Amino acid sequence: MSHTLTRRGALVLGAAAAGTLAAPAIASEGITRRNISSFSMQDWRDHFDTLGVASIVADTTSRALHFWSGDGSDYRIYPTSVPLTEELTKRGYTEIVRKKVGPSWTPTPSQLERYPDWKPIPPGPDNPLGTHAMYLSWPAYIIHGTHDTRKIGRRSSDGCIGLYNEKIAELFQLCPIGTQVRVI
Repeated sequence: MSHTLTRRGALVLGAAAAGTLAAPAIASEGITRRNISSFSMQDWRDHFDTLGVASIVADTTSRALHFWSGDGSDYRIYPTSVPLTEELTKRGYTEIVRKKVGPSWTPTPSQLERYPDWKPIPPGPDNPLGTHAMYLSWPAYIIHGTHDTRKIGRRSSDGCIGLYNEKIAELFQLCPIGTQVRVI
């Protein structure tokens, strides 16, 4: 087996030999850097007057969904996927109006304009809504699961908030119809 040194490999080896590849704390002269998640705890009172039956804040910046039970005893945070662009991102207040296990997916009118060959997809592993869907009072806006786990933590949807299938199944059980939702 032959080992070929690439230009990048040579640069890395040269930098290491010169001592410029130091630990972050050393390289930054005593400042310790930490890999801190962009998730930050939210306080429901910053978003709602009361918790109601339950409350959700979907933070499109940190790509996290925050859940509080109606009595405030249960707070959970979930990683999400968020809309691809600002134009696809709807912000404001809404609520869960319908829930479905094994949802089918139908392209929206705007999706059909862009992709006229798209067809509805029944429940199953090819369905972009995953295993569970919670429909909001906004048309075509859903909190749902995904079979494509690469989407979580990214801007990857056409407007919906996506969670891992096992996490949407958990959240689905916690959220009654009428759960208030704020997308920020």
